[in-house]
Amino acid sequence: MTTPAEQLLPTTQRALLRRIAIAQSDGRSPSFVAAVQRQGQPVWHGARSCVDGHAPDSDTQFRIGSLTKMFTAVLVLRLRDEGLLDLADPLEKHLPGTGVGEVTIHQLLGHSAGLSAEAPAPWWERTPGSLRPELADVLGEQTRMHTPGRRHHYSNPGYTLLGALIEAVRGASWEQVLRREVLEPLGMHRTSTGPEAPHAGGWAVHPWADAMLPEPAEDLGLMAPAGQLWSTTADLLRFAVFLAEGDDRVLCAASVAEMKEPSAPPESGDWEGNYGLGLQVIHREGRTLVGHTGSLPGFLATLWFCAEEDVAAVVLANATSGPQIGEVAAELVDIVAEAEPRIPEPWRPLPEVDAELLALTGPWYWGTRANILRLKADRGLELRGLRGDGRGARFTARPDGTWIGLDGYYAGETLRIVRNDDGSVNHLDLGSFVLTREPYDPAAAVPGGVDENGWRGLGG
Repeated sequence: MTTPAEQLLPTTQRALLRRIAIAQSDGRSPSFVAAVQRQGQPVWHGARSCVDGHAPDSDTQFRIGSLTKMFTAVLVLRLRDEGLLDLADPLEKHLPGTGVGEVTIHQLLGHSAGLSAEAPAPWWERTPGSLRPELADVLGEQTRMHTPGRRHHYSNPGYTLLGALIEAVRGASWEQVLRREVLEPLGMHRTSTGPEAPHAGGWAVHPWADAMLPEPAEDLGLMAPAGQLWSTTADLLRFAVFLAEGDDRVLCAASVAEMKEPSAPPESGDWEGNYGLGLQVIHREGRTLVGHTGSLPGFLATLWFCAEEDVAAVVLANATSGPQIGEVAAELVDIVAEAEPRIPEPWRPLPEVDAELLALTGPWYWGTRANILRLKADRGLELRGLRGDGRGARFTARPDGTWIGLDGYYAGETLRIVRNDDGSVNHLDLGSFVLTREPYDPAAAVPGGVDENGWRGLGG
């Protein structure tokens, strides 16, 4: 049986190496490094370089651009979980005087605040942040491109505002808060706001000739929360574990799951998927990948995690353009998933069974639609259509004896037991829908009543 720490098969490793070799060669990247993780354990690392003997390793820093947004979003969710703000709050409540204070924190996290995509000229990624010393210099005059909340429109200045929000609420710099609250607890000691040796240099490759030009590595100043960080494949795989499971020292699993939920309609034409709260969510080959892509002059970066396969891939390159590393990282996940499909954990019975809850399991009918209710761990329930159709959902128990929906149509809806005077179960109430043991059970409180003559044939 495969164990999490077991390395990949030699054929799988060769397929992964071949994929990144093609990507580095065809994309003409000076260097290219990738790593794969399965079941929370690193299982493969590969690198290619134009200089013999100087291929980057898992400890070599690259600039990761917009992957930084994932970390900024985590800091904001921490503030929410501590009760210091609400995602529905207007920005003005916590950060007055921006000129766009009516947009909500949720809209900023999901890029639906309608703000401009970039800071005003000169090109912010290639010039010192000192040229934009105030938020007004980042936002510029034309800040509102779209009506807030109506559409997804990616905004780097929006994440500058979130960084300023974090600083205002915490009373410390974004960098200090990030290191104290995320990087140190997760053991990401090789992730930093500036390059720390060993690190790759950023290069531009001429589009029509095999020639290179060094790119400047500017401090982004106020724009740092949108794209400042440098990191390594090893550190980013640690962050992938966090995306998979959460970490109560940083952010609970429920809040990490919330980050993965689509926050606004997708922007057509750019990529297939949605944007959550600081996370891109894409769907391909029947799999869902969460993470982020990133770029700054001289660098490209991608982290994807696939929950269905429990596989993560990180790809980093030091070229301004060329290799399609978002697609490459997704293909690395595909290679592992298809060559070595995930082996499920052994079935195990529940540690204990509540007889009263066990009696609730089995068939329940919403009108004439048949459903099956199953008992899960921690007093949880799962409702599924008998034929695989209908509105299924998982429910988690609440202290008051009800359950709350976790997903699907019934996410956030309450499931409760309605009892007769003698304590026996009359029906289940699910968001006002009545579920009965028999189709339109005449003994249950079915809205509208049940015809007293009961079921009948054609001649009845």
